Amino acid sequence: MKLFHHLTYMQRNDRVVTLLLLLVAVAALLIVTFVGRVFDSTPPPTGSYAESGVPEPTACDARRGGYAVGDGHRPAVRLQPFDPNTADSTLLLGLGLEPWQVRNIYKYRARGGIYRQPADFARLYGLTQKQYRQLEPYIRISPDYRPASELPLSREVVSPATRDTLRHSVKLRQGEHIALNLSDTTLLQRVPGIGSAYARAVVNYRNRLGGFHDVSQLLEISGFPESALPYFQVSDEGVKKLKVNKLTLSQLRQHPYINFYMARAICDFRRLNGPLTSLSQLRNNRDFPPEVIRRLEPYIEY
Repeated sequence: MKLFHHLTYMQRNDRVVTLLLLLVAVAALLIVTFVGRVFDSTPPPTGSYAESGVPEPTACDARRGGYAVGDGHRPAVRLQPFDPNTADSTLLLGLGLEPWQVRNIYKYRARGGIYRQPADFARLYGLTQKQYRQLEPYIRISPDYRPASELPLSREVVSPATRDTLRHSVKLRQGEHIALNLSDTTLLQRVPGIGSAYARAVVNYRNRLGGFHDVSQLLEISGFPESALPYFQVSDEGVKKLKVNKLTLSQLRQHPYINFYMARAICDFRRLNGPLTSLSQLRNNRDFPPEVIRRLEPYIEY
């Protein structure tokens, strides 16, 4: 009542302003009251997240791959046979390798690197001994990636007439010799214990080496008979040299005695220090122990 009593003493303009302010205040109060009732009438959330009390996944969780970082749920490791030369990223990740380790495998293969035996996989950058021991039993290297010298010699089926011809072919007598680097498959078969399969293996390995510098290299061919060695003679004249300061990494690693890491070490040395003058300059590299240097030296030209 006092409010209306004071309004009677106010000027007309002041009364109008005061009444307008009162109307605005009342309207605002009504709006706030009505909106509050609407929100209060909204039913509580139902569903798996509300009932279980687990916070609803956020967009950040979705970007992390479908699970929260702290919940401890990661894809289970599934060990299975694999070839590191052909395995895809899905298989490699399923073996428990980290994504950056898989990237290193892909980079190695893109540069022409080949895993020729299970032990080569142990050189994967960042691979721990525990990981290698766990994966080694499952490594399967395809025969296509193994050295040709490890191929088993196939047994040939020959007709009776051919067998008789071979049985009566003229073999070398004790004390007779043939030139290992100049003989073709026909002449090689004159050596006692050497048939067509071994003769082809000798020629193929000789071509890959660039020639033999020692008769004992024949024993690097799987199953080659040691009793045949006395019938061969070799000379350095038939050995093709590698121009070690000019060949590329890919060209160097084509030689049976040079793997990818050795070829890369040679190229890195040339890039950092200039041309090689002796393989002994690489003796501090773990890929060039003394026995490897001695075996490779006859094939190197500076």
